[in-house]
Amino acid sequence: MKSATVKALAIQVFLLLPVLAQAAPHNLILFVPDGLRSQIVDRSTAPTLARLRDDGVDFKNSHSLFPTFTTANASAFATGHRLGDTGDFSNTIYTGFPIKVLKGSVTPFLENDPVLREVNDDFGSNYLNEQSIVAAARVQGYSTALIGKLGPAAIFDLGALKGEGTLIIDDTTGTQGAETPLPDEWKEVFTRFKVSQAAPSRADNGSSGDNTRPGTWIPNLAQQQYFLEATVKAALPHFKETGKPFVLVFWSRDPDGTQHNQGDSFHSLTPGINGPTSLSAIRNADTALASIEQALKALGLYDTTNIVVAADHGFSTISKASNTSPSRQPATAYSNKEVKPGELPPGFLAIDLVTALRATTPSLKLFDPDDGNKEIDWRAGNHPSRGNALLATDPSKPQVIVAANGGSDLIYIHTDVPRRQAKKLAGNIVAALLEQDYVSGIFVDKTRLGEFPGTLPTELIGIGGGRAATPHPAIVVNFTSTKIEGCDRPPALCAAEIADSALQQGQGMHGSFSRADTWNFIAARGPEFLTRYSDPLPASNADIGMTIAKLLDLKIEPKGPLAGRVLTEALSAAPPGDPLPAVTSRTTESRPDPKHHLQTVLKSQTLGTQTYLDAGGFPNRTVGLDAP
Repeated sequence: MKSATVKALAIQVFLLLPVLAQAAPHNLILFVPDGLRSQIVDRSTAPTLARLRDDGVDFKNSHSLFPTFTTANASAFATGHRLGDTGDFSNTIYTGFPIKVLKGSVTPFLENDPVLREVNDDFGSNYLNEQSIVAAARVQGYSTALIGKLGPAAIFDLGALKGEGTLIIDDTTGTQGAETPLPDEWKEVFTRFKVSQAAPSRADNGSSGDNTRPGTWIPNLAQQQYFLEATVKAALPHFKETGKPFVLVFWSRDPDGTQHNQGDSFHSLTPGINGPTSLSAIRNADTALASIEQALKALGLYDTTNIVVAADHGFSTISKASNTSPSRQPATAYSNKEVKPGELPPGFLAIDLVTALRATTPSLKLFDPDDGNKEIDWRAGNHPSRGNALLATDPSKPQVIVAANGGSDLIYIHTDVPRRQAKKLAGNIVAALLEQDYVSGIFVDKTRLGEFPGTLPTELIGIGGGRAATPHPAIVVNFTSTKIEGCDRPPALCAAEIADSALQQGQGMHGSFSRADTWNFIAARGPEFLTRYSDPLPASNADIGMTIAKLLDLKIEPKGPLAGRVLTEALSAAPPGDPLPAVTSRTTESRPDPKHHLQTVLKSQTLGTQTYLDAGGFPNRTVGLDAP
């Protein structure tokens, strides 16, 4: 009797094994090739990425969030929410209070672990105000690791910045005082597998050059190699040892870092970011993915691991040309090597704003928040050190704050400014912006400031209307982008954009509302994705976050309303033959301003309650705005 019972139970267990195996959670890797444009990927430029896309799911209608910056889109990956909820509006934001590790600056650049730690602590231990997907996975029993580029890697689990729980390996690993400490468990692992606990520098790849000498001709090879060793020699083997499902984020700085700093196109728009150094950086990211795939196969983890590849944003070549900006100075004005005479300096937007606003407020001055609130004499050819600026009579009580970022800038109007005065000030700022040829599209916080001719509300682009903990920008300024003459590639691969940056004309930047910057590369393969499927539906980086949460079966309660959707049409569990939902293309136009007849135009796609941003700006000043 006992023998028969045991035999019957054994048969039942045997029959249940396939079901149990199917129900077991799969592993997940999010591979982020920073700044990878969708259309640049083919079998010659990036064979591994092209193969994964062709064999798995090609999200060909992909979208970065605007402003198209790194930490902003990292926050979307990390939470599944748009920027009005996460409050990570750009790489540089206004916090409303001085950051101690930056000597009191109120405009921190977030790609910095000590800065992230402080900002996170000051906003109730979660400046994103939404649950981190990786942190939730860790609590739910997954092994977790974040490896790669400084800043965005840590954003996936901000609580781990203090060296507990999730492994964080980035540029500062092993740098005394600046690094995120390794958890004790991982110190033993790195020692046992003979992997260094100190990251190398970027070396020459980190050199952007200046006005007198070109930037780098070398991809981010040494640092990428270290991140790969940490992944394939330590993290993945340890995950295999533990036997638990895992979540790994690998954030490749290339091609972004190299495209920013490349020296192929010194003061020239051609070849821009399509030169040999940038193409080598794309191959560097592609090789990293190939190495990770090979390690998964060697460890027997490949068939149980979903791999999602998603770039944070696209890319463009920098232009520094303007025929209207008062910030341009003659050859004798700039004594440093940053600015080529006649071109736009860093902080040109702040300089031009204070020049215009002094007509009605003569006491208004310009101060540098990144240099001890030092007053800036722009009339003598000086400029803000990082482009950021305070417009005020007293820098401790600024009226206007400019957070300079690159292809777009954020303008904040201090909450101490009375509502009626703030509306008048916003109107004067909008009028000044409409005078400049480098501006292409203005978005204003309608809830606080109302509507202005020539502008559209920030609520339309997922910046207003959310539950962000950080201060909301009053105005988002998009800069002009154009197709480079003589470039024989599609417009999204041939864009030049005005950039508020210390980089030179001909180098690389992103952040604008052109389709060149919003069209990022997204693809996926694995046991829970369809094979050889080209997805025509729009997809965004917020959708990637929500889809990862779904794949991991995480229980997350949203705080804000701006969550993405699960990309169910691309999952193998989707019922075969189900009709795809309808997608509506929209063009939204502002009222024209009465003086210049300029209109901010927004091209978008709508799927259910979700809006996907294609391009925005003034007609003929934004790449992709007029494309069908």
